[in-house]
This record gives sequence, structure tokens and C-alpha cells, in this order.
Amino acid sequence: MLKHTKFYTKQFFYSLIFLSSFFLNSQENIKFTEVSKDLPTNIKDSKSIENELKIVSESNLSDLMKQLKTDKEKIAFWVNIYNAFIQISLSENPKLYEDKGTYFSEKRIKIGGEILSFDDIEHGILRKSKVKIGLGYVRKWFRPKWERKLRVENVDWRIHFALNCGAKSCPPVAIYSPENLENELTFMTKAYLEEQTSYDKTSKTASTSVLMSWFRGDFGGKNGAKKILLDYKITPEKPKYLDFKTYDWTLLLGNFRTIPN
Repeated sequence: MLKHTKFYTKQFFYSLIFLSSFFLNSQENIKFTEVSKDLPTNIKDSKSIENELKIVSESNLSDLMKQLKTDKEKIAFWVNIYNAFIQISLSENPKLYEDKGTYFSEKRIKIGGEILSFDDIEHGILRKSKVKIGLGYVRKWFRPKWERKLRVENVDWRIHFALNCGAKSCPPVAIYSPENLENELTFMTKAYLEEQTSYDKTSKTASTSVLMSWFRGDFGGKNGAKKILLDYKITPEKPKYLDFKTYDWTLLLGNFRTIPN
């Protein structure tokens, strides 16, 4: 009887090891940048996002740190996550948008073992711990551990033309990947600025998105913004003056754009 007990105990022990190994391997096989792409893609195509939400909510800080090593991986992942959860939360409850300050600052996204806000993702991770209302010049004094571990090394100003906060004046939602991020951000930046910018040759004044004023430090100040408009061939010459258009905060969901291959 004792021999049989030892046998079954040993078998049970080996089974536990096998199951644990299977679970760990299955977790390791998850590619978070792909999951982040699937979320907005499935939302656009009206497909189930249950599996993607489960993976995201069960992820931990170590999982994300292992896979999101480069700025390209971080930007693609977090922009997709941000845009997807805007669509999810506001589709479920559009009234949340009535108090935008609370909506963006409230912790609502379970990911990496934390519960993050949209502000955490945008200003903490993608803008490398910058103060929301600091015009792109002021760094946050307190930076939690998860933020320091997950944030980008260098701020790419083009994220402002990739993030969609649900407003009519926001850039459309696109799907981003680390492999093609440079081309994707370039395309979306040029497309958005072309739509948002007008130029008066007589006064040499460009009227463009107020995003370039709200986050002017990210763009290199007004002079940097003028250079961007020239470099992206939005204006025929470097503008002498900049005007900024009023932002239309009307809620607009489902505003997707496909980036050509």
C-alpha cells in the first residue's frame, strides 16, 4: 500500500511540474506587441476582444519589461493599448467623456500588475514622465517604479499624431508595429498635419493643430514646430508665424485609418 502511495505521489508531483512548465511556456509564447495590435484591429472589425483583454489584464511588470525593450516596441505597444481602451471604455459608457479631466486621470486599465490611467500611459510612459500641463518642458517630480521601468528612453513627438483620445480633432486610430513603426508614424504625421494645416503665403502664417502648442516642448518649441511643417512638406517654406486651431472635443468613436503597406 505504501509503495502505491509513493508512486501516485510521485506521479502527481511530476504532473504539477508538467502543468507549471506548460503554463510558463504558454505565457512566454505570448507576444505582447501582437496582442496590442489585435485589440484595436478586432475592435475595428467588430470581433471579440475577450482573449486579448484577459492576456493584458493578467500580464505583470516582468512580462512587459522582458518584451518591451526598445522604444519602438514600447511606442507601438502603448499607443495601441491607449487607443484600444479609449474605444472600449467610451463605447461602454460615453457619459465618462463629460468629465474629461477625471476620465483621463482615473485608474481604469489593468495591465502589468498595475491599474493605469490614460494620463499614466501618455505622459508617464510615452512622454517619459512629463507633467501633463507643463507644455512639454516640465518633468514629473515623483515617478513610480513601474513608470521608470516601462517608459521610453527618448520622446518621439510623433506620438501626438498617433494617440486618439476620442475627440473629433484627434488623429485617427491606426495599428502600429515595432517593425514598421518609422514608416507608420511618418505616414500618420504627414496625413494629420496635411488635414489640419493651412498656409497663408502673404503673411507666411501657418494655422495648424493646437497639439503643437499644448506640447510645444516635445516639438522643440515653436521653431521646432515650424521646421516640422517644412520638413514634412506641409508648407512650401518655413512659416514665420504660427496660429493654432480650436480643438473639437466632440466625441467621435470608430475613427480608424488604414496605413498602406
